[in-house]
Amino acid sequence: MRAMSRCWLLLMCGLAWPAMLSAAPDHPNIVIILADDLGFSDLGCYGSEIATPNLDRLAAEGMRFTRFYNAGRCCSTRAALLTGQYPHRTGIGHMTANRGLPGYQGFLNDRCITLAEGLGPAGYECWMSGKWHVGAIRPHWPLDRGFARYFGLIGGANSYFGAWPGRLMLVDNEPFQPGGEGYYITDAITDRALRYLDDRPRNDRPFFLYVAYTAPHAPLHARPEDIARYRGKYDVGWDVIRQRRYERLRELGLIDGRWPLSPRDPGAPAWSAASDRDRWSLRMAVYAAQVDRMDYGIGRILQKLRDLGLEQNTLVMFLSDNGGDSEEIDESLPGAPPGHPDSSVGYGLPWANVSNTPFRQFKRTVHEGGIATPLIVRWPAVLKNVGRVTPEVGHVIDILPTCLEAAGVAYPQTHNGRPIAPPDGRSLLATLRGERREGHTYLFWEHEGNRAVRNGKWKLVAQHAGPWELYDLEADRTELNDLADRYPEQVRALAARYEQWAAEVGVVPWEKLPRPRSRARAGGQTTSQAGQP
Repeated sequence: MRAMSRCWLLLMCGLAWPAMLSAAPDHPNIVIILADDLGFSDLGCYGSEIATPNLDRLAAEGMRFTRFYNAGRCCSTRAALLTGQYPHRTGIGHMTANRGLPGYQGFLNDRCITLAEGLGPAGYECWMSGKWHVGAIRPHWPLDRGFARYFGLIGGANSYFGAWPGRLMLVDNEPFQPGGEGYYITDAITDRALRYLDDRPRNDRPFFLYVAYTAPHAPLHARPEDIARYRGKYDVGWDVIRQRRYERLRELGLIDGRWPLSPRDPGAPAWSAASDRDRWSLRMAVYAAQVDRMDYGIGRILQKLRDLGLEQNTLVMFLSDNGGDSEEIDESLPGAPPGHPDSSVGYGLPWANVSNTPFRQFKRTVHEGGIATPLIVRWPAVLKNVGRVTPEVGHVIDILPTCLEAAGVAYPQTHNGRPIAPPDGRSLLATLRGERREGHTYLFWEHEGNRAVRNGKWKLVAQHAGPWELYDLEADRTELNDLADRYPEQVRALAARYEQWAAEVGVVPWEKLPRPRSRARAGGQTTSQAGQP
């Protein structure tokens, strides 16, 4: 499985590791924008009724992927995105609590490099604004892993209007106390990204900007004026909205017409049978408002690139860390409605089922609803046939190889004097150029005992403690027709490849994982808090 990756490494390492890059057309600026808990169908250009004009324009000026995957959970995806390796190989096989095992130490290990550690030594300015969540304590913060500037939340979720106790935010390595009149974290993340662009050294050096929004992750917090635009829009209920999204996805050519809409999840009642429908409608209105505000911020970043004359040679990528979250959360103060600063509520399983249209299952699982993500890529200097939709299969581990190849930067054999593992991912650059790409033979997932392997059209998948299920994703990507009994040899072969991979990267059966180690503090944040979603 690793042979091709290692061959690619040897080829790349035959190139000189450049000491410094100048502002040449073949060294693009790179902007990666990551949403948090956004489902496959939550953008207008992916079938949604939510207004996302800036991401829609990005898609029209670039290309959309329909078969791109994340790692199913926040920490896992962030580790894979930053390093190009499967998350267990980086030390983040679960969350950021240390369980005392190599694959579950809870922070990025010294056998990988981040994108910033790859691009920075080659002359790139590297900045980050947003959610880190791949290391809760020093020396595992962004400035420890290659970034020159950082603003954001070190751990998991937080209030959008201030801070919950124990949730650490930083400016570079210094604690930052959020809040005050007008503060809203989505806008604060955008504002800091804009500041980096305005303050960049005028030396024509290219830059890498990583913008990791917390939106639309719970809690449901949004500005009143944004909520007002969606209030009442979801009174028709989740059944109608889900059907509309499914039809729109088919019209846009983003899903195969042979794939039926998966049935409403058993955990969701029919809308007509739901109690407190007004509150349910408001929940989704607030969620939509959060996506809307994020899109507005992305529009500001894209406009800044235009204003600075940087748009043509800037590679922009947008994706989500996992599917919609079905967890039922409600820790609101009495009388606080969804959206209010005193509320702490998620949008719940029925609306997550809508976000993941047309697929089934949710964040944390590795069925398609948990791991399918939008991916939008724009690079005007390279992408000429714009507005394309590609069925190319890809994975978040492909982001680092893509960016390094685009920048003309070789992947090193060592970092800080230690040997590092080659990336598991494969560059998408050929796809962006409209050329043939040598893709993955196998892709793998594991999270909390949920596991999967994909090979060509076949996907073998299981929930924790459940049996293997086998699907033909060309005919049945909504995973409704389990073929495991019909093709037992295929099940055995794929299961064997999964077990081989699991042993190689350090997967431990979920039920056998030890409890997290000591609750060491990091500026007020405990390891148990660091493990929150």
